[in-house]
Amino acid sequence: MQLLAVGLNHTTAPVSLREKVAFPADTIGEAVASARAWFGRATASGTSDEAAILSTCNRTELYAASHIPGGVDAAIDTTARFLAEYHKLSYAELRPYLYTLPQDNAVRHAFRVASGLDSMVLGEAQILGQMKEAVRRAEAAGGLGTYLHQMFQRTFAVAKEVRTTTEIGAHSVSMAAAAVRLSQRIFDKISEQNVLFIGAGEMIELCATHFAAQNPKSLTVANRTMERGEALAHRFSGKAIRLADLPDQLSHFDIVVSSTASSLPIIGLGMVERAIKARRHKPMFMVDLAVPRDIESEVGRLDDVFLYTVDDLGTAVQTGIENRQAAVAQAEAIIETRVQSFMHWIESRAVVPIIRELHDNSEAMRVAELERAKKLLAKGEDIDVVLEALSKGITAKFLHGPQQALHNAQGDERARLATLLPQLFRTKR
Repeated sequence: MQLLAVGLNHTTAPVSLREKVAFPADTIGEAVASARAWFGRATASGTSDEAAILSTCNRTELYAASHIPGGVDAAIDTTARFLAEYHKLSYAELRPYLYTLPQDNAVRHAFRVASGLDSMVLGEAQILGQMKEAVRRAEAAGGLGTYLHQMFQRTFAVAKEVRTTTEIGAHSVSMAAAAVRLSQRIFDKISEQNVLFIGAGEMIELCATHFAAQNPKSLTVANRTMERGEALAHRFSGKAIRLADLPDQLSHFDIVVSSTASSLPIIGLGMVERAIKARRHKPMFMVDLAVPRDIESEVGRLDDVFLYTVDDLGTAVQTGIENRQAAVAQAEAIIETRVQSFMHWIESRAVVPIIRELHDNSEAMRVAELERAKKLLAKGEDIDVVLEALSKGITAKFLHGPQQALHNAQGDERARLATLLPQLFRTKR
């Protein structure tokens, strides 16, 4: 069994590639099933492997417990090729951007991701909820087995331990706060600006909270589902509009923050050009936190538009890193201890079939000798004689295999067995 993680994130791949490898939330279940089928075709024994997919704006990762023949290299190559094939990308194009983590490195990575140590915003808490949702979807799709289920349960326990015993998140600057800071470089007073939020998910809710604290002139939420948009807007004394109204309404807004699950851009170059013209070239600040992107990249070339992607906000959230180094070291120490504990569990799983076989063989010996004893008793044999024969018969059968192995062994192997067998058959007196 090969435990592994294969993926890309904000440190290994630009958003232009990450959006091509992203899995929309409503396709995760189907993708997990496809991954397991892909592994099944590569597994000579037809073993049903385990798989889970984590896809956020900053990363796409596939975790697997695979029985693919050829060792870890073959398993990693098969997993990487699945990502390329599924997204219809060239394997040669995708492979240089992927990190491939086998065994304890995969476990360590999962622990670090859930704890916020691998995030663009060090210590951010949102990733833990995203990972729990990814695991829920994988489980619903039948992707979790003994190994991944145990790994993710320990992952969540480690994340909780890190967040409760360290100050890893105490000094973090969220993406939402970074968006506010960047907008203040363009507009001195957000209180004089009209702000539009596109989408109504967790990230937009967080951004709306930060911008609302600056008392903007107006706050509007555009969402595909009007009811959900109205519910969010009402919390901040704002109003809601439909996505279909954006072409006519976009020119009214100075600040636009978008984060939806759309697979295609919502705001195109032509729409923004018309809005800028209607605004008489008054600057517009736009933040695209979605992957795949909601706003066409060409929009950033317009003179009067300041467009920032999720990657652009990365630099802004790295402030205060010195204050976090002690917490990071403490968190890493916790994670390393828990990784070793989990790998010990995996190693113990490897001997389970051997223990089961020993138990089955011993049980077969016991039953055979017991049946022989019952037959002797049925014939009227003395009970003490039968019990004596029973005990000697069980002992003889149990020791037959080890004695034969020792007798047939030679040289170093015999010396090793001579040392090992007394340890295995030592009993407490």
